[in-house]
Amino acid sequence: MTARVDHTVTSGTFSLDGQTFDVDNNVWVIGDDTECVVVDAPHDVAVIRELVGGRRVVAIVATHAHDDHVRVAPELARATGAPVLLHPADRVLWDQIHPDTPPDGELTDGQTVRVGGTTLQVLHTPGHSPGACSLHAPDLGAVFTGDTLFAGGPGATGRSYSDFGTIIESIRTQLLTLPPETVVHTGHGDDTTIGAETPHLDEWIARGH
Repeated sequence: MTARVDHTVTSGTFSLDGQTFDVDNNVWVIGDDTECVVVDAPHDVAVIRELVGGRRVVAIVATHAHDDHVRVAPELARATGAPVLLHPADRVLWDQIHPDTPPDGELTDGQTVRVGGTTLQVLHTPGHSPGACSLHAPDLGAVFTGDTLFAGGPGATGRSYSDFGTIIESIRTQLLTLPPETVVHTGHGDDTTIGAETPHLDEWIARGH
């Protein structure tokens, strides 16, 4: 049975540094008809569970710990029995949202997660946040970048715990080195490809955001 990528969008808010914004978040589910991995758990457990269906959830992978990506992660974990995995460098953000509920496990650069006959490779891609991670699925020709890389450039780095130079280095060394045909599934907005974004690196550096 071949692994596939399923997708939905949830709507809610993002809050940090005393400000709150309305946002739409992508939720990605990777797997086959039997088991899957959920990438991010933003706003609505019911919507995510509908996308999962009757499949066993192997893990809930948090690309980073901004509240619009992990707000319902503990609730989804309780509903599915799946562990929440987060890079430890993002605990400073996670603990602001879920101080009494730690994640169940850690993500590390180079770690692999097996699901539905395919392998997901964890890439530590800090900058948007200290523990931001992307998931590369070579068999599917895809990478799930959270808020590190979007169609049109890097994720935002103007808030606490973010850094523009760091995100540029992550994109340059961890993402733009992937095959150019790799589809980029982002945390918000439309897909792009590595090949479409690579020529614009110098423009992003020049504009500084």
